[in-house]
Amino acid sequence: MKTITVNIDSRNYPIYIGNNLLINSELLSKHIVGKQVFIVSNSTVASYYLDTLLATCQGYKTDFILLPDGEQYKTLTVLNRVFDQLLLNHHHRDTTILALGGGVIGDMAGFAAACYQRGVPFIQIPTTLLAQVDASVGGKTAVNHRLGKNMIGAFYQPKAVVIDLNTLKTLPEREFRAGLSEVVKYGLIQDANFFNWMEQSAEAILQKEMEPLAWMVQRCCEIKSNIVAEDETEKGIRALLNLGHTFAHAIESVTHYQRYLHGEAVSIGLCLAANLSYQMQSLSASDCERIKQLLLKLGLPVSIPADLYKKQIITAMGLDKKNIGGQRRFILLNQIGNGIIHDQILHDVIEQVLV
Repeated sequence: MKTITVNIDSRNYPIYIGNNLLINSELLSKHIVGKQVFIVSNSTVASYYLDTLLATCQGYKTDFILLPDGEQYKTLTVLNRVFDQLLLNHHHRDTTILALGGGVIGDMAGFAAACYQRGVPFIQIPTTLLAQVDASVGGKTAVNHRLGKNMIGAFYQPKAVVIDLNTLKTLPEREFRAGLSEVVKYGLIQDANFFNWMEQSAEAILQKEMEPLAWMVQRCCEIKSNIVAEDETEKGIRALLNLGHTFAHAIESVTHYQRYLHGEAVSIGLCLAANLSYQMQSLSASDCERIKQLLLKLGLPVSIPADLYKKQIITAMGLDKKNIGGQRRFILLNQIGNGIIHDQILHDVIEQVLV
């Protein structure tokens, strides 16, 4: 097992990466505060891992709720079901919420923990690649609003992140590939050598060979934990983690979160951000092409389909929560491995890349 520590001003917490961690009751109990546990999951994940986690939590008063599976259900209405069950089952301020699932479950369980009785402890147990390398680390929790993604939320750090790599064995192929877009992002914003390694190791990664998979997850968590430690609430460098996401969130919004998985939308967003960087004369054409080819090699989409209207996407981008003072904020690339924050981009230039 590998342990990475996230060092932030408010407090530190560990990220555990290894195999068979879901059955490690001693590991989990170190971070359960009281005698009550409340598991938030969905029916898909629960069919594989809920019984295992319930057995691991033996000795605690344990209740659970299964939410519907999908980004379209990441709403205040669905979140209220969590509060209903916490109250009906008499969970107190020292209850510990366990988020068992992907990014949607992690976001919702974390936001519920931030709000319930003004804040209760929670533990992230991510079961998708995207959640393991990105969503579970850093304390961003939120639900969507009909006008924009992740508009209602809080920065709320978990007590621990427990990444059991065995859960990737039951992950559908499409979900696994979608998570790889976030992996590529880390290489693009801060580690050119990691991007090079991804180019060379793509086949082994797609075959889910455990050694490269473990190192890949570890490297992503290292990069993110370092960024979060420097900028917990996204006042500066943490914004780099949003590379491609302004485009991605707009695409998800206009397709009502049903056409693309989040990671697929991010993949398109990464290509659009690379093209925008090229238009702004900060990224070479050859680097642009390398980014596109790696994403294609990983089986990910790289362009907006013709039936999506540019005007809709631009309107949705105007509602993005990363915008500052009315200015659209974009993360661009100077080169692979060097992300930059850019606030002054003309509307015409943005339209030009949405082809």
